[in-house]
Amino acid sequence: MSTQTPSSSSFSLIETAIHLWMPLRKALDALQNPALLAARVYVAWVFFASGLTKLRDWETTVALFTEEYKVPLLSPAVAAFMGTAGELILPVLLVVGLATRFSALGLFVVNAVAVIALQEIAPAALQQHILWGALLAAIAVFGGGRWTVERRFLNCA
Repeated sequence: MSTQTPSSSSFSLIETAIHLWMPLRKALDALQNPALLAARVYVAWVFFASGLTKLRDWETTVALFTEEYKVPLLSPAVAAFMGTAGELILPVLLVVGLATRFSALGLFVVNAVAVIALQEIAPAALQQHILWGALLAAIAVFGGGRWTVERRFLNCA
């Protein structure tokens, strides 16, 4: 006959769950900085490559901003310049971790404007933009992690 009461067996179950959870939590904590770096590098690569494409064929870029992309409140040439500059400068800052949150927010805006400005967007392309937006939002909210210039030299998050 068991002498355990229902509450003591429940307590034992909770202790066991905590005991099993703690090593997993430590492993997940150890992955935070590599995961944030991977997210920064991935998103930066996507946007930087897009900026290089625009820069390589500037006439086509301006034509696309004139005919295809309808950016509100800006002339096509200004929108093309600002979008391209953002896609070339902000990813570099994002990767090295300098003005990380600002860079993530800036690229988030570039991403959102791209989705809004396109008259038609394929479902697969929209999914990519949602993924990039989610990663950028997470970086903006949580910061770039410990592996950033900000954290290393400027002592800020």
